[in-house]
Amino acid sequence: MDSIIDSQGTFWMSFSTRFLQLRKQHGLTQPQMADKISIHLTQVRRYESGEAQPSLDILKKIATTFNVTTDWLIFEEGEREPQDELKLKFEAVKGMTEDEQRSVKDILDAMILKHQAKQLLG
Repeated sequence: MDSIIDSQGTFWMSFSTRFLQLRKQHGLTQPQMADKISIHLTQVRRYESGEAQPSLDILKKIATTFNVTTDWLIFEEGEREPQDELKLKFEAVKGMTEDEQRSVKDILDAMILKHQAKQLLG
């Protein structure tokens, strides 16, 4: 059970550090940060100290307001595996038009075929 608590502590420590970093990079005071993302000043203080965890809606609001990803807010550098990054890219493809999706599929098919040919020949 302790490892779960440690894991969550690390996770939210990442968020509190990044949240504070964002505020300082934009030259905002805590009250200005609260106004910018439409939350109470107390929540800003609690997020920065690691005492509170933002909801998904608040994470999304922070990410869109400051043009960062939610992944950047909550994950440490190198914490995500390359497969996770690839999965995120496939999620982004879901938002494309059918023609764009077909193009991505065609490119992937070509790359896979090229890889398979290399394996057979070499």
